[in-house]
Amino acid sequence: MTTVAIDTGVGPLLRSWREQRRISQLELALRADSSARHISFIETGRSRPSEEMVLRLAEHLEVPVRERNALLVVAGYAPHYAQTALDDPALDTLREGMERLLQAYDPYPAIVVDGTYNVVAANRGMALLTDRVAEHLLVPPLNAMRLTLHPDGLAPRIRNLREWRADLLAQMERQIALARSAELREVYEEVAAYPVPESTGRGGAGPAPSLPFALPLLIEHDGAVLSFVCSIATFNTPMDVTVAELAIETFLPADRATADHLRSLTS
Repeated sequence: MTTVAIDTGVGPLLRSWREQRRISQLELALRADSSARHISFIETGRSRPSEEMVLRLAEHLEVPVRERNALLVVAGYAPHYAQTALDDPALDTLREGMERLLQAYDPYPAIVVDGTYNVVAANRGMALLTDRVAEHLLVPPLNAMRLTLHPDGLAPRIRNLREWRADLLAQMERQIALARSAELREVYEEVAAYPVPESTGRGGAGPAPSLPFALPLLIEHDGAVLSFVCSIATFNTPMDVTVAELAIETFLPADRATADHLRSLTS
């Protein structure tokens, strides 16, 4: 995975985001209702962009909310987006809504993670899958990637670990490229270095069940092989850094046997 060299100054920062998005100065200018000449002047430092222009360019470059604040600070402006602690009373409505969603999804597993995959909320269905995970992996902050890929975590029970691991690492790589998060990169380098258990795989059991629309997660639990399809939801047009980095991950049973097994455990 490559990294983008970034110079100091808002101009070079904006240029690096534009080049990463593979957008020309002219295309960005058209999107932002500006001119290629003005974009060039901003990127080379010949023109200081207004606060409104920084935000407009960041929006069209799909810069993450946290990084938009960084662009504003470098340009000499105050951060535009708040970063509210998740336990702040201002986010009571948000927390209550997420809790209701998690409970409604039960007994199917569902979790809420932050920008580095630390679990901030989970339902009973997720707890059932992690009941045999090593205690040291369950000490807060519990990290979903570490929990899934660590040899003492779920990894030895995942039937298609190699495929699932490759998909998760690719997902993290895309997010690192998007957000340029040093903390997320640290998590990625840690979990990517975990050894893959030799017992993992399908062996002589034949090809794994496949779905025509998604890669399923195949995981053993109490003698049964459960099959899930994972979906990830984020908040639309967030105005807070904390909220922007939250993701709700749900695991939908991919077959009737999985759904029946989970309902039997919770009944």
